[in-house]
Order: sequence, then C-alpha cells, then structure tokens
Amino acid sequence: MTAGVGSFGSLEGSLDGTCDPSAEVLAEAAAAFGLLASSARLHLVWALAQGESDVSGLAERVGGALPAISQHLAKLKLAGLVRSRREGRRVVYLVDDPDVVTIVRLMVGQLADRKTDRRADTADTGVNAGAGRLRGLGA
Repeated sequence: MTAGVGSFGSLEGSLDGTCDPSAEVLAEAAAAFGLLASSARLHLVWALAQGESDVSGLAERVGGALPAISQHLAKLKLAGLVRSRREGRRVVYLVDDPDVVTIVRLMVGQLADRKTDRRADTADTGVNAGAGRLRGLGA
C-alpha cells in the first residue's frame, strides 16, 4: 500500500478506546471520506470492490462518460484508494486497500438496510419517520 489517504492500516491499535488517533491520521481519514463523498467516486469504489475493471466497463456500469470516469479514477488512484495495472493495451483498476472495501460495503450496506427497514415501517404504519436522516449533514 502506498502512503496516501487510503492507508487505514496505521489506525490499528489506536482505536481500542484508550487513545484518540493523531491529528494526521484524522486528516487522512477525512480526506479519504471527502473523496468518497462524491456519489460517482463512491459508486466506482463500490463497483471495484466487486472486482477489477477497465475504464469502459466502469463507465458502462456506473453510467458516466469516459473522461469523467477517468478523472475520478485518477483522483482515487492519487489518493491510494485504487490502483491500476496494464493488461496489454487495457488499463485495469482495482481497489488497493481491502479495508476501504470493508468500509464502503459496511456504509452502503447499512444505508440500504435502513432504507429497506423504513419501507417496511412505512408499509406497516403509514409514517416515514426516518426518511432522509443523513441529508443535509454533508460537509
């Protein structure tokens, strides 16, 4: 793993409840979350968490234009969240850090489960009390 905002390994041992992470680690984490705050980049990381792909495959999957997808991938790569390798004339992208995959899957999975639960609650009670819980809380 290259040094960058994607290097979550430095957090091991510091999150046992006895001490806070350093300001540097918190800044790196905030930068990583900032990159993932873009739904397009989050979708790309989600797609790459399912398996490696080239730019055209990602553009087709996430519904973006090739130049925009390439630009997002360049930012993610620069941050160390994804990496690439050449296969002949193709460039294949993959998630560089399994911890990033875990975090993205956990967050997206939790929100999807909440949405399913809210639909069930709405169907049972006719009230949608938890809708939009995270809206308006962004940076």
